Amino acid sequence: MSSPRRRRLRRLAVAQAAAPWLTPGKQHLACSILRSFERAFGRPLLAGTATHDGLQAAQLLFRADTVVLAHDGGSDPALIYANAAALQLWERSWAEMIGMPSRLTAEPQERDSRAQMLANALQQHASEGYSGVRISQSGRRFQIHNARLWTLWGPGDQPCGQAAAFSSWWWL
Repeated sequence: MSSPRRRRLRRLAVAQAAAPWLTPGKQHLACSILRSFERAFGRPLLAGTATHDGLQAAQLLFRADTVVLAHDGGSDPALIYANAAALQLWERSWAEMIGMPSRLTAEPQERDSRAQMLANALQQHASEGYSGVRISQSGRRFQIHNARLWTLWGPGDQPCGQAAAFSSWWWL
């Protein structure tokens, strides 16, 4: 017979296999997204996430109504996080979205203005009020409004990417 701790760990392992946003690495990333937002804006991104417990933070962030995305700090940044609201809006699965160059979230004619906005946000480590047109996997265009962008901070207090969040959008 297995111990309650062993059963709980087995259930957690099964949940993580079915939900890649619950892996230890993504739990750490969820905490980084939330901590970095607080650092940038002086308030929590989501109510109830002040403790930054990894599993709780990952679950709350993934299920939030607010669209949240993050990309790494590479020369052609790739998405490293997208919550359920983002996956639904862009009509993609986790596997399709994570690793995708983040520039592909926008139409080609929108990419220069998007890149400029990201550069400005990176320079200031935070930005509010961005609006722009994005495109879903099926080609549906939508306008995002009043997006917040911020720098993700990693170990050693080094920038390691950027995140964005918005609650206001509409189909075009």
